[in-house]
Amino acid sequence: MSGGLLVAGTTSDAGKSVVTAGICRWLVRQGVKVAPFKAQNMSLNSFVTRDGAEIGRAQAMQAQACRVEPTALMNPVLLKPGGERSSQVVLLGRPVGEMSARGYHGGRQERLLGTVLDSLAELRATHDAVICEGAGSPAEINLRRTDIVNMAIARGAGLPVLVVGDIDRGGVFASFFGTVALLAPEDQALVAGYLVNKFRGDVSLLEPGLDMLHGLTGRRTYGVLPFRHGLGIDEEDGLRVSLRGTVRESAVAPPVGEDVLRVAVCAVPLMSNFTDVDALAAEPGVVVRFVDRPEELADADLVIVPGTRGTVRALQWLRERGLADAIARRAAERRPVLGICGGFQLLGEHIEDEVESRAGHVDGLGLLPVRVRFAREKTLTRPVGTALGERVEGYEIHHGVARVAGGDPFLDGCRVGQTWGTHWHGSLESDGFRRAFLREVAAAAGRRFVPARDTSFAALREEQLDRLGDLIEHHADTDALWRLIESGAPRGLPFVPPGAPA
Repeated sequence: MSGGLLVAGTTSDAGKSVVTAGICRWLVRQGVKVAPFKAQNMSLNSFVTRDGAEIGRAQAMQAQACRVEPTALMNPVLLKPGGERSSQVVLLGRPVGEMSARGYHGGRQERLLGTVLDSLAELRATHDAVICEGAGSPAEINLRRTDIVNMAIARGAGLPVLVVGDIDRGGVFASFFGTVALLAPEDQALVAGYLVNKFRGDVSLLEPGLDMLHGLTGRRTYGVLPFRHGLGIDEEDGLRVSLRGTVRESAVAPPVGEDVLRVAVCAVPLMSNFTDVDALAAEPGVVVRFVDRPEELADADLVIVPGTRGTVRALQWLRERGLADAIARRAAERRPVLGICGGFQLLGEHIEDEVESRAGHVDGLGLLPVRVRFAREKTLTRPVGTALGERVEGYEIHHGVARVAGGDPFLDGCRVGQTWGTHWHGSLESDGFRRAFLREVAAAAGRRFVPARDTSFAALREEQLDRLGDLIEHHADTDALWRLIESGAPRGLPFVPPGAPA
């Protein structure tokens, strides 16, 4: 088998990432050597490969679904927003500069198409199949000229396209029809059909509409996936207040001890790698919520200040909202606070930033004996160490260089009392360390909370990826999907007017 597929969507957040992961897991269980691919990703939720390249976490998750190591080829272009109108451009895992949206779409993006297609070709040369994920909608006619992630990839690599629609939002038939009808004839020829996502109820009630859609567009539906809770792992971007990114919803699992443990995560601007708290929410009896008001910290047993692409901006936001004072009071009362990456930096004494915010010298919260200077070169590493007597693995993504001048060592950061800080993302996924840390938090908070002895974050993640594979295997027409991946889009698909504007 040698083939590929582009999973496009009627909208952002239609389910492209999880459908791609599900198809990858289904294929690998059939013995297919498969890899994921997303030409361009806009996300603050990123990951570091073993060779020090930065890619979107969604592609790292999809690589895990394929049971292969993630590489920069799987996400050659990553855009990391730094404000309303600009993003850091990461090319093949390395930052190459900041650019406005107008500048990027004004010419730079088109010049990257060759790099993107070369990356895809290299993956296809070493795998039986490559499952590509689009971005947003392929029918964004204002951006088609500079597109390098949707139909430009499909056309450049000759890939069939499967359009995913989120029926839970409503209007899925109009979205399917409109997506095809706004594409140029050459693009329409590659759109093989549709996949309905998040359906609730009796599929027989949906079938007349699918038949009419087939009659109107000449394209079939390849499956109807039922709604399932907790499948949105490693979301690309934004804050999901419902913790859709967690591998297990905390309300489902009762506590092992007598008490629950409440974790409040400050929803700072430009929050990055918010999936750091997924491992906490996977623990029975741990309740995680995102907060933006100081009163919401009052009953928290642990407060986390997460990573952010705007450390100085997040610091100002905490002060404006009164959260900074509330965190400082907690630290003085020896109540647990954990700062991760940017959250660690702003807990320090001083920040010198001529790179990220260009704010110059800024006073931090002064809760840790740390001074931070922002370097132009980004730190991208996969450190391994020990803390609380347990082995810990993590990954670092930051421009800020911390000079620690006191406290107790903690994962290349430090600890003072019950205030902890580290640059390490992903450390809480190390099961032994997570349990030891939660025991410390529970003792400091006076809670009779006991971590479960058998919670394995890696096993839960594998279980969830298998659930995604099961969705495809049980609810998609896998024979037809196999033919599509192997042989491409059916010949003679009809043109649906009016097509893309000239």
